[in-house]
Amino acid sequence: MSPLSRREFVAAGVAAGAGLVIGFYLPHKTSSHEQSFSPNAYLRITPDNKVTVVVARSEMGQGVRTALPMILAEELEADWHQIEIEQAGASTLFGDQTTGGSASIRTTWDPMRKAGAAAREMLIIAAALTWSVPRSSCAAENGRIKHAATNRSLSYGELVSKAATLPVPTDLPFKQSKDYKIVGQRLPRLDTPAKVKGEAIFGLDYRTPGMKFAVLSRCPTIAGKVSKFDESESKKLAGVSYVGKIGDSAVAVVADSVWGAMEGRRLLNVTWDDGPNKDLNTAAVMASLKLAASKKGVSIYAAGDPARIPGRRVSAEYELPFMAHAAMEPGNCTAHYQGTKCELWAPTQVPQDCRDSVATAIGLDPDQVKVNVTLMGGGFGRRLEHDYAVEAALVSKAINAPVKVVWTREDDMRFSTYRPASLHQLSATLDGSGFPVALSHRIIAPSISGQKGQPVPNGVDPDLPDEAGPVYGLPNYSIEYVMTETPVPLGWMRSVYALQAAFALESFIDELAVAAGKDPLQYRLHLLAKDQDLQYFTTTWHTARMRAVLQLAAEKAGWDKPLPPGHYRGIACFGCFASYMAEVVEITMENDQPRVHRVVAVVDCGQVVNPGILEQQIQGGIVYGLGNALRAKITIKKGRIVQGNFDDYAPLRMEETPTVEVYAVPSAEAPSGIGEPSVPPVAPALCNAIYAATKKRIRALPILS
Repeated sequence: MSPLSRREFVAAGVAAGAGLVIGFYLPHKTSSHEQSFSPNAYLRITPDNKVTVVVARSEMGQGVRTALPMILAEELEADWHQIEIEQAGASTLFGDQTTGGSASIRTTWDPMRKAGAAAREMLIIAAALTWSVPRSSCAAENGRIKHAATNRSLSYGELVSKAATLPVPTDLPFKQSKDYKIVGQRLPRLDTPAKVKGEAIFGLDYRTPGMKFAVLSRCPTIAGKVSKFDESESKKLAGVSYVGKIGDSAVAVVADSVWGAMEGRRLLNVTWDDGPNKDLNTAAVMASLKLAASKKGVSIYAAGDPARIPGRRVSAEYELPFMAHAAMEPGNCTAHYQGTKCELWAPTQVPQDCRDSVATAIGLDPDQVKVNVTLMGGGFGRRLEHDYAVEAALVSKAINAPVKVVWTREDDMRFSTYRPASLHQLSATLDGSGFPVALSHRIIAPSISGQKGQPVPNGVDPDLPDEAGPVYGLPNYSIEYVMTETPVPLGWMRSVYALQAAFALESFIDELAVAAGKDPLQYRLHLLAKDQDLQYFTTTWHTARMRAVLQLAAEKAGWDKPLPPGHYRGIACFGCFASYMAEVVEITMENDQPRVHRVVAVVDCGQVVNPGILEQQIQGGIVYGLGNALRAKITIKKGRIVQGNFDDYAPLRMEETPTVEVYAVPSAEAPSGIGEPSVPPVAPALCNAIYAATKKRIRALPILS
């Protein structure tokens, strides 16, 4: 950590007499006077003992408003009952504020610890100076600094004025995991009371005086545009105050209520220019993937040379469809344009991108746009986009008043971005015992980043290094990526390419086990028997850790014990976002359809910050993954998205939800990702269970298509 001068410390936000504010700054190549400091966390302590942690990640149900403060509070030796949280809006102070990629804990673990430890040390030194005793004779505990020799103590609030005059230390002692009092505890979530009382503000909840409501009529074909429109009937409705074109592909209807705006849109007469994709359909998209499969791929992992290994060869091909995020809260944003400034209230995973895109769209500088981040009813990657924020700002500018743009469920389903469809070709060469001595996996899919105009170095989508790595340490193993293109708008969705890669690989491994006449668990354990470190881009995957989660999952599921009659199970494992996951799915077949009764999930994600939140994350991920595997599919007909609501894009219903048991391998390693790793193993484990029941192999999702 770069040391801060007193001048820089004051500039970071300490007002005279206001208390102690700690901003932890990430290292930067330029000098401290020239660099733009990017703190990952703020701590504010006031003389009345109020401890506020500013959370610079978005809360969408994953628990960051509790977990991140826990990390800081642990090193601070704070009284947890005094902790309050404050949500950060878009700012230049927090580095990259993107909430995604299962990165909230793993990227802020060290910054949060350092911020808490720095504040603790400053408070201890302040107490030592107050008492004229050595620093070594003082200790922090539960929001107080104590001097055991004289039985004296001072609260943090009593010390903030003196602590604020001290330089920020750089040589920070951290607590050992064995001494943790907060981290690792099953503490209640700090945002639960507000949600239970109905006081929590989600994007759809936000209101401001004088606010109007808007819905947009968007071109139903992909990349189509508005040709002309007739608003005469819409404007006859009481409360409809504005109808106008927004961008090239939409017309906004503004009214005093959401219902009024929806009725105005219903009466709107729009003539569309269907554009270049009016004949696009799903079959053509999938055919383009098969055609691209003949092209040479880019190597993303290579060990040995699978193509040169002689022996019995087994091959299979797997397909996955486009998928929608289907978050419970549809897209929305409130904007108030005021000439030289604009303020947003947005349920967003990317407050800085919202700020920058809105600024460009309405002709302001980024520092003239303020983004307030609300709670969101599910994100899953959809709110990594910021189209809803741009729409709201444009409509607000057009009417010169605050407005909330609301997407209906159908809007959210049909005018979204989608997880790309993909094709996977796998081939293995088997030894005399039926084990693979060579394996190749070709991933044929469009690039999300590439479609958005972002860099795709050497033809490798930048998400693949986190999401499609090797699981087994085979002597000859290759993973290739063939990048394709599609006009279908793409977006990141929970676990992105990992879901696809895991379905193909772990289904194929099961096929190989059956071909060899071996138990699927023992087959995998044989492939993981040797301790190996598999280098994949900047991540090193350890076969010993994968083996451990697989063994524990099997033990907890009772893999070696007989099941009740008519029950079957499947197993799968995978690693992504630096975490290791194994799952066992238990099913019965009812009317030729699987009914999932139990899922046992084991994770190795390093140090667990809050076991309760970890369980909730994994349970939610598995329910999400099961719904996706069973029914989720976006199809295209005549350039239009077919699915529109939960009747034809059905999530898992409550009566379908299985018992989900969650176990974590104890670890003192730094935390890794947890929001997404539970999703990828679900589909292959379920399909492997279906094969055990029916002897029918599923190679295309969804299962109930």
